[in-house]
Amino acid sequence: MNTSALPSLSDNALLIGRIWQPNTGPVLVAVTPDQVLDLSRLALTCSELLELEQVAQRVRQCIRTGQASPLAQTAAVLANSDEAARDPSKPWFLAPCDLQAVKAAGVTFVASMLERVIEEQARGDASRAEAVRQAVVAVIGDNLRSVVPGSPESAKLKEVLLAQGMWSQYLEVGIGPDAEIFTKAQPMSAVGPGAKIGLHPGSQWNNPEPEIVLAANSRGEVVGATLGNDVNLRDFEGRSALLLGKAKDNNASCAIGPFIRLFDEHFGIDDVRQCELSLKVQGPEGFVMQGSSALSQISRDPLDLAGQAMGKYHQYPDGMMLFLGTMFAPTQDRHGPGQGFTHVVGDVVSISTPQLGTLTNQVTTSDQAPAWTYGVGALMRDLAKRQQAR
Repeated sequence: MNTSALPSLSDNALLIGRIWQPNTGPVLVAVTPDQVLDLSRLALTCSELLELEQVAQRVRQCIRTGQASPLAQTAAVLANSDEAARDPSKPWFLAPCDLQAVKAAGVTFVASMLERVIEEQARGDASRAEAVRQAVVAVIGDNLRSVVPGSPESAKLKEVLLAQGMWSQYLEVGIGPDAEIFTKAQPMSAVGPGAKIGLHPGSQWNNPEPEIVLAANSRGEVVGATLGNDVNLRDFEGRSALLLGKAKDNNASCAIGPFIRLFDEHFGIDDVRQCELSLKVQGPEGFVMQGSSALSQISRDPLDLAGQAMGKYHQYPDGMMLFLGTMFAPTQDRHGPGQGFTHVVGDVVSISTPQLGTLTNQVTTSDQAPAWTYGVGALMRDLAKRQQAR
């Protein structure tokens, strides 16, 4: 990894990350193109930091007054974040979040909504997908962008599709009044830039899901954004929606990073709405797949999704990270005609946008990825030791 992980226009970007500091554990940091700066005097956890009023202003002041002391060179920490070439005696970047709940919104783009319907109709069998795709598109078409979720028009469309036997649970959350919001992963379980990302070894049909991830505090205020890979097991979820937990929450199956970009005068929710995500998958056999996803085509506004995820019915006292969903549902044949795309071990997945940088991870299986052993309890113990040492 190199400094391409940073936003391409990073001079004004206020970036928050976490590093693993040998003999100390996770440390909250600000990241500049040159240096990694310790934010421990301002907050000990990312969750605590995002609770601060005027958090961007507080971080800038901490940096400007010299309270955020340099810990390392950014390029060196990025290089050491590559899990395959890591020196464990030197720091590396972790996922930038820590105690926040990790939530996800599903079926928020028309393209992915159609693919979820196809998964359901194909019962998770990739070999049937193309024939089912043609049949589904013949009935419901491939352009539902004009349908506003929860509108009278969407209710009429539901009646028509029910009459034709083509209504789906995915269409229900795609164009119905209620968004699909689910728990993607447990707090502290997400992997960061350069880490191995895991697929359940029993999956034969799966894909990356490049997404924008909102960072919200306990008050439901969205205060920043980052990138994420919401790895999807199409065969598991396609067999039954009740397997969503098994399809989504596996060891190393959630990647977030490289950094949270705080909202300030240079970057805000309107910039998020206009983000263009790029995806590149490079396989060990030379296979290359590229795609893009424009957040402007999302069916529900990001703040609407955040409001459905957290509010009077759902409180998260440590804040939340919210995946916004993806329009990218790969159909490019990899292993033969009609087989579509699926990962192989060794794939390198890069998700990028100029405003947020690049998140890169290499694919392995969840049983071969490093086991998740460092949780909330371990973090609390390490923070207590640091406080005692002061």
